[in-house]
Amino acid sequence: MTKPNRRDMFKLGAAAGATMIAASARAASPAPTAPPADNSWSNSLGAPVDARPYGQPSKYESSVVRRYIPWLSPTRLADASFTPLQDQPGIITSNGLFFERYHSGVPTVDPKEFRLMVSGRVKKPLLLTLDQIMRYPSVSRIHFIECPANGATEWPAAQLNSLQLTHGMIGCAEWTGVLLKTILDEAGIHPDSRWVLPTGSDGAHMDRSLPMVKCLDDCILAWGQNGEALRPEQGYPLRLVVPGWQGNVNVKWLRQLQVGREPWITREETSEYSELLGDGKSLGFTWVMDAKSVITFPCPEKPLTQGPGFYEIRGLAWSGRGKVKYVDVSLDGGVNFQRAKLDNPILDKCMTRFTLPYWWDGKPALIQSRVTDDTGYVQPTIVQKHKFWGHDPVYENNSIQTWQILASGEVNNVQLS
Repeated sequence: MTKPNRRDMFKLGAAAGATMIAASARAASPAPTAPPADNSWSNSLGAPVDARPYGQPSKYESSVVRRYIPWLSPTRLADASFTPLQDQPGIITSNGLFFERYHSGVPTVDPKEFRLMVSGRVKKPLLLTLDQIMRYPSVSRIHFIECPANGATEWPAAQLNSLQLTHGMIGCAEWTGVLLKTILDEAGIHPDSRWVLPTGSDGAHMDRSLPMVKCLDDCILAWGQNGEALRPEQGYPLRLVVPGWQGNVNVKWLRQLQVGREPWITREETSEYSELLGDGKSLGFTWVMDAKSVITFPCPEKPLTQGPGFYEIRGLAWSGRGKVKYVDVSLDGGVNFQRAKLDNPILDKCMTRFTLPYWWDGKPALIQSRVTDDTGYVQPTIVQKHKFWGHDPVYENNSIQTWQILASGEVNNVQLS
């Protein structure tokens, strides 16, 4: 008989552990003695095929909606909504739940009258219709878009007892369109052209200066999202997607691309999307969204309702610098961590799903997740963030989130100092 080596013993131990967890989960409810009785929906005909020409969620999912914070903005025309991450099963955010951010409301753009102008420091200025843009070679890529104010309410303390309202200014989708590089190559940029100013056709004419090196890398002029045309609130008929960078540079309802030598230093990159630091200096052009993660189950909206026993901790992680390398989970407020399992696909500048088996003993716990990306960047604590950003910032809060599990199974948002 061959003596098993350490690797074989580890495999046997892991298999035995999985069997014990599965057995414990099965033991949570008694074995059925008979098949369940037929329900009303099993004894009648359902709706015909033409009843829903455009699919809608079940009526039992009516609570799964984007939400707003009434006091966040004085007007709904310059406001934001929040994705219900607690109800998002995978990495893709559905179009109807993808968070919104407006600076002057949602314009109604007629695609037949739409034009995109490419001007400035180019050899051949362009004025393109949507049909002309769609004739260029296209790509489909999955990326997240996150508002830099995601988590802004949590800078001073744990204020909102909600995953959706603390982390929901983010969504991840498959974007289909033409690479910005393709259009810039068609226009022919001059050698001294270093910047591009995309401008939207909303009432605010939202604009941001972007360095040419990023524009020639992975930016997309997108007309499609998750298998259909962009929704109006997502920039129909054409928006800019700037993978991994602040949501505000992903200009919606795109109307112009102006090429130049220097950044334009507009209102949106001075008074708005810049940060005053503790020493009085202003920090500008903070484009990249650093690595971040959050546990989506359990969370305040999704408590442990079944009492002590086996659960699976689930969460999402992402990084604007590249791919998620690994995620560690703590059950004791950051004293000890263990490695979570990452689900495929693990893509560049894209959400990644992670899970960890969890046997809850019915006692209070403090759970956290901490992501490390493939550049080596490690998600910081709120204490580490404050050391650089001061104590009155607005943007770029990517700190570790702590959920407090109570003995009742309810979950609270807390902040550890």
